[in-house]
Parts: sequence; structure tokens; C-alpha cells
Amino acid sequence: MTTPRSPFSSDPDPTPLAALEGVVERLTFADPESHYAVVRLKVKGRRDPVTVVGPLASAKEGEHLQLKGRFEIHPRWGEQFKVTWWYSVLPATEAGIRKYLASGLIKGIGPELAQRLVARFGPETLEVIEKSPDRLTEVPGIGKKRVQQIMADWRSQHEARKILVALQGLGVGMAHATKIYKQYGAQAMEVVTGNPYQLALDIQGLGFATADRLASRLNLDPQAPARLAAGLVHVIDEMSGEGHVFVPLDMLLEKSRQLLRVPVEPLSRALMALSRDGRVVVQDWSEGKAVYKRPAWVAETGIARDLARITSSIAATPPLHLEDLLGLVQKERGLELSEEQVRAVTLALQEKVAIITGGPGTGKTTIVSCILDLYRRIGARVRLMAPTGRAAKRLSETTGAEAATIHRALEFSPQTGGFKRNASEPLRADAIVVDEMSMVDTFLMYHLLKAVPSGARLIMVGDVHQLPAVGPGNVLKDLMDSGVVPVARLTQIYRQAKQSLIVVNAHRINQGVFPVLPRRFGKVDFVFVELQEPEAIKGRLLDLVARELPWRYGFDPIRDLQVITPMHRGPVGIQNLNHELQQCLNGRAPRFTFGARVFRRGDKVMQLKNNYYKEVFNGDIGQVMGFNAESGQLLVEFDGRLVSYDPGEGEEITLAYAVTVHKAQGSEFPAVLLVLTTQHYLLLQRNLLYTALTRGRRLVVLLGSKRALALAIKNDQPVRRFTDLAAKLRQASR
Repeated sequence: MTTPRSPFSSDPDPTPLAALEGVVERLTFADPESHYAVVRLKVKGRRDPVTVVGPLASAKEGEHLQLKGRFEIHPRWGEQFKVTWWYSVLPATEAGIRKYLASGLIKGIGPELAQRLVARFGPETLEVIEKSPDRLTEVPGIGKKRVQQIMADWRSQHEARKILVALQGLGVGMAHATKIYKQYGAQAMEVVTGNPYQLALDIQGLGFATADRLASRLNLDPQAPARLAAGLVHVIDEMSGEGHVFVPLDMLLEKSRQLLRVPVEPLSRALMALSRDGRVVVQDWSEGKAVYKRPAWVAETGIARDLARITSSIAATPPLHLEDLLGLVQKERGLELSEEQVRAVTLALQEKVAIITGGPGTGKTTIVSCILDLYRRIGARVRLMAPTGRAAKRLSETTGAEAATIHRALEFSPQTGGFKRNASEPLRADAIVVDEMSMVDTFLMYHLLKAVPSGARLIMVGDVHQLPAVGPGNVLKDLMDSGVVPVARLTQIYRQAKQSLIVVNAHRINQGVFPVLPRRFGKVDFVFVELQEPEAIKGRLLDLVARELPWRYGFDPIRDLQVITPMHRGPVGIQNLNHELQQCLNGRAPRFTFGARVFRRGDKVMQLKNNYYKEVFNGDIGQVMGFNAESGQLLVEFDGRLVSYDPGEGEEITLAYAVTVHKAQGSEFPAVLLVLTTQHYLLLQRNLLYTALTRGRRLVVLLGSKRALALAIKNDQPVRRFTDLAAKLRQASR
């Protein structure tokens, strides 16, 4: 019987595969996205551990593995065993059993309980769990309820091992096999062999390409309807991930033809079937036909409908006699608003829906505070919101009023999986102010507008020149382009802001003008460190973060400093910088492996996806507080609130010493270090540079080359996003 090859590698090497068996001593590095990991494996008969590399990100310390692959010599790291295939086996020694049970594989058993179990039962521990579970109560701290929990998970693990081996027999790597089993349980093989493309629909991180390779091993027809449908949906999903709400029909068919290597005719038939089933919507747009996944079409259409509803309804608060009231507010606050600021306040209090847009230092915060003050004077109920926790916190601090994330304001319900605040039970407010509107995507805007009562006024505040939302759509720009919503543009930089080079340079960059570039630290709040080579940039950056900036300014290197870089890979990419900064700033703190990642107490971390149950959202930044050895849970503090993560939730968080510009959007930091090199050529865009620069409050340090900076400023052509919201808004307002 030939050993199945992993779908992670085409493995053109004809050399026979070698076998290796041992216990995972240490997970040195793991990337959950690619599943690539570097593992130190203790192998019987070898004095030193073997370095094993390959798709091992789901392996746990203490786990006993059987592997097949080849030994090779790395030019820098020496001998390594490159894995093509592996699976987990139960350990037999006390040390192996202790590590295995302590790894978190079995819910309810952490390191401390594993120690007590092995101390009581020795090498027979696993046999006791399997055949005599009642004896587990002989161990202090284990009652009947804990035994039931352990046994339920043990039986599940036993079933899982059989299925995982079978899946690997089909060439599925262990990381993906684990996800498949978690999704389908005992029915995993039935789903895989029946319709492998279902995996791509149901399992995050297991894409169409993996499902397609699996289908090929199962000898499915390349023109099978399931394959064509999955390929079409995959292309739409890929485009959605790039910010598009729909895909032009011709583009969809061509991209799908290239992906699937089939003629256009069967693809057109498959698309018609998807349309009949209601999974996609095909509609006319100004340049031809547009293809939406149904939820995206519902959201875009719903935004236009609800905005028309709100705009055409009678306001709960009548228009105010603004001249007298605004004069009083200015006098009490010691303000003198400009004409454009007065117009912005007037729009916010007299229009049903209004947009206030402007760059840094133009007075958006002052305007919001005045609006809030005026509404309070007439007893109106005002809700303040922002897309992220940090933006909401900043809004609250600058206005002195309570502000919430949009998600929290809409009140997610774990029971229904939706928001409690909706068309049936709208928000209780006479006026709603939403800050950082550039970050609001199509789906979030849809849910927000559904919950806005018809009588309420809606004031949207943001900077249209910043990056659009991570999710699909370009909502703020489309609202402004539609001509349906009144817009107040703030352009004047005020006296105090003019003293800040961060503000001045942000506006220069936005206008396509080269910024002022001081080279020395001192009284200025913007410094340029000119370096060409990525390795040199990395070295200087590490020194600035760990030594110079804390010494010069008193910054806390973990809490106050934020590194921003456009790239994920390379010497100055997210992955490498996070690893280097963790070692540099926190390398002596207690270390623990959680999922496929290695954390230390005190690490800066970021939430990667919205988790409504925990009330933590994509982009929230926290700090690792510890690891519960008994339960295997990781404890993270977010803005004073402690959140626990179970072992299976490791992919939700990552190190955040360095983040992308998109992840930093909506947040402000005392100091920002921005990396900009020509290696980032495809990501050198004016709005990306502008957004990154405006994240810094007290100091911005730009590290890189003048050429990269010039390229970014010159590139004022952001990638087009396919949306039809502006047209739908105009149509709905007629």
C-alpha cells in the first residue's frame, strides 16, 4: 500500500519516504493560516531532538506522532525532517501520558490534573480512562460529574482518531482533518466522500482548493454540478474578501473558467441553478450584470430601503432655533465655531440623516460634543456608537458621554444568533451618532439601519480618505457619492492642530504633497528614519521599541507603542516582527502553547474575528494575563475585562506587537512605528499611508525609504470595489 501524500505539497521528489516516530517536545513555531510549523521531536534512540517541519500546526506538546517524510539539510538550520504525512498515536510512557493529557486535547484535564492522574495510575492511566473510568474518582478533585465530562471527550477522541486516520488516508493533512471532524463528528467520512465541496462551505480555513484536491482523489467528475457550484461561490467569496459586494457576471465566469478549467457553458448553467436555488442573485447594473450572494444583495438593498424610510419619516425632535442655542453653547465652552463647523452642527440637528467628514485636526470631535450638548438641552435621547471597542472608548473619553460598539448597541443574542435590536425592537433613541464610519461595512450598516427607529436622526462622522472597511462595501463613500445624504465637509485645520506634524503631514499626504521629514527625535511628533534594507529596518525598529523610545519619552513598550506594517511575510512582515518583538520585549515571561500559537504572560494580542458570545470583536487589542493549567484556558484582558479562551479557540487571537493598517484602523496609540519599503510595492497606496499615519497620537516614526514614501503618495488609485449602493440609494429616494 502506498502512503498517501499530503495535499499541502505536490511532493515531486521520487526518493522513498522515511518513517519517524516520537513525542512533541516543543512547538517552536506555528502559523495557523498555512498550518506550517517547526517542531522539536524527541525520538527514541536519538540523543538530541529532531527538528521536524511541515503541516504540523495542530500538533500539541506531549503528543506522540508517527510521521513520514524526508530528511534534508537546510542551509541555515541544518538537518530537518520535512513531513508529508503524519498522525497522532497514544503514548505509552508515564512522561508521554502526562504530556498528552496536559496538552488540552481532552476537555476537563489540564496540566495539574494530568500530573495527579499519572501519579495515581502510572502507565495504566489511559487504560483506566478507557476501561475503568469509575476509578478516576480515586484521584482528589475528580467527582462523578468530572468523570462524565472526561469520558464524553475521551470517547469522542477515540472516534476522532479512527476518522482522522481515514481522512489522512485520503491525503488530508492533520490540521484540516481535525477541522473536518470537529464540524461533522461521526458523519465526517460520509460528508467527505459524498460531497467534498461541502467542506469549503462549512469550515473556515478549509478552502475550495483543498476540497477540490480531495474530490480529485475521489475521482469526481470535473464538470459535476457540485464542483461547478462550489467554484462559482468560491470566486464570489474571494472577491468579497477583497471588499466587493458583487462580482460582474463576465468576470465571474472568466475567473471560474480559469479556476476550474471547464468551458463557460456548463458554468452558466451552474450559475442559473444557483440563482434558482436562491443562493445567488443576478441583477442589472450600470455596466452589465452583477452577481451577488443572496445575503450581500439583501444587505445592500436593505440599506437603501431603510435609509429612505428614515429620511422620509417625521423627526421625533423638532428643528431647533439653533442660532440662540448654539451661541450659548459656544460661550459656555469657550468656542468660536467656523462657518463650516456651524453648517455641520446645523445639518446634524435639522436633517434626518447627515454626514460630517474631515481629516485630523478639523474639529470633528468638537462638533460631536456640541451636537451632544444641544440635543441634551432639549431632553433628546442620544446614542453614541463606533465600529470598534477602541474607537468607542475614545469617543466616550472625548465627549464625556457613554459610547458603545455598534455590535454591543445592537445587543447580540446568543439564543437566536442575531441582534435583539432590529426592525421589530429598534434602538431607543431620538438621535444616533456613529463615529469612524469609514470602517462600517455593508453587513454592519444593514443591521444598524434596521434598528434605527423611523423618528430618529442619524449623524454619521468619519474620514472618507481613510481605508474602507475590511468587510465588503465602501459605505461612507457610496453614501456621499449618491447625493441623497447631506454632507458637511470640514477642511480647515485649527491652530492647535497646526502645531502637530502628524496632522500637517497627514493633510499634505492626502493632497499628494511630500511630507516634512525631521530626522531627529526631540520636540517634533513626526520622525523619519531613512533605511533601505529590510534587515536594517528590523534592527533599528527593535532598538527603538525596546530601548530608545521608552527612554526618551517614557513609553511603555508593550502598551503604548504600536508597530504597523503592510505585509504579512518577510523580515519586516507581521509574522516575523511579532516573533522578534515578543522575544525582545517579553522573552522571559512564562511561556505556554495555546492551539497552534505560543504566548507568554503579558503579551499584546488581538482578536481576529467577531465573537458575540464573549463580546470581543475583530481588531480588539488585549493583554495575556495567564494560563489556567487546570482547565487549559487562556486568560486575556480587554479594557479591564477578563475573557477566557478554551483550547479550541486558539485561532481567534494572535500576537499584536505588529499589526496591519486595516487592523489598526479605528484605534489610536500614543506612538506608532510605521514600516514602509519598496518590498511592499503592491500595498503602497496613499489612503493606506494616510490611515496608518493618523493612528499616532503623540508620536509617529516612519521607517523606510523615500522612494517607497513617494510611491505611496503618488498612488491615489485605490482598488475599485464593486458595489451598487449609490445607485440603489438614488432609486429608493425617488
